[in-house]
Amino acid sequence: MKTYNWAILGCGRIAKKFATDLQLLPNAILYAAASRQLKKAEDFVLQFGFKKAYGSYKEMVDDQKVHIVYIATPHSFHLNHALLCLNAKKAVLCEKAFAINQREVLQMITAAKKNKTFLMEAFWTRFNPAFLKVLEIIASKELGELKQVKCDFKFFAAFDSQHRIFKNSLGGGSLLDIGIYPVFTALMTLGKPDNILLDVELGKTGVDENIEILFKYNNGNSANLASGFKYNAFNDSDFYFTKGSVRISRELHRPLLIGEKGSIREIYFDRQKGLGYEKEAEHVMQCLDQGLMESPLLPLDFSLDLINTLDRIRKKAKIYYPSHD
Repeated sequence: MKTYNWAILGCGRIAKKFATDLQLLPNAILYAAASRQLKKAEDFVLQFGFKKAYGSYKEMVDDQKVHIVYIATPHSFHLNHALLCLNAKKAVLCEKAFAINQREVLQMITAAKKNKTFLMEAFWTRFNPAFLKVLEIIASKELGELKQVKCDFKFFAAFDSQHRIFKNSLGGGSLLDIGIYPVFTALMTLGKPDNILLDVELGKTGVDENIEILFKYNNGNSANLASGFKYNAFNDSDFYFTKGSVRISRELHRPLLIGEKGSIREIYFDRQKGLGYEKEAEHVMQCLDQGLMESPLLPLDFSLDLINTLDRIRKKAKIYYPSHD
């Protein structure tokens, strides 16, 4: 089995979850971690068993033994950090949102192709067994045609002007932070919308604190999507077909529900050891084993469609990030 030296760029909360799951993969070597504060990187390395700590992202990227970099910084920094890695010819798994806007994502893709280097957006839900089952049901048409998707991602967060999610300068707001998941779900299952309607609540810092989105399709299909920091929600995804319906949860322990002919059927999946991030990391290594420059499951064209759709939503909602747009 070919092994790969993984490096993590940014040692925050999401990086800790990813590192926890990376430990489950026998062909993933926990090699290096970097933070702008060396002490933070050293603590991270000690906690998860990495071999090297760096107080500089460039220093880590210049390490010839690094094969793959997982970028775990806020999305407002993704462009610069991805270019740093790609220009050093390191394979990159970059957290969502891929970047702030389409212009930045195009720069990342151009750099990946120029350097003939692997690049993929990190969407763990793409590899969630329940979501894979939904895609299977859609393809098989066992419940008929998919007509509507309903997907929420909301949680309550007390306002803090200094927190990343409320800071306009860091691309804050619910859309790029968590609303991206419902948008991803609609694009992956129904495709790009022909028209977008929405209702948005902008907070005092100029970021969207709650947004309700309606995707309309010329064939009559639709998607009701929502995200926000003002309420807690179940955060389920519902798929309505001509012959039944399916519900899945972000919680890995909950079953997939199939409603058909007046009855509800539950499908349970094997209990995963990890939080779900190990599946995307495993897929990256499988792609590299095959010499691929991008994922067949999460191709760069899809990430481009996704950021283009997010740009359309932001334009309609009048959500602007002056330092990027």
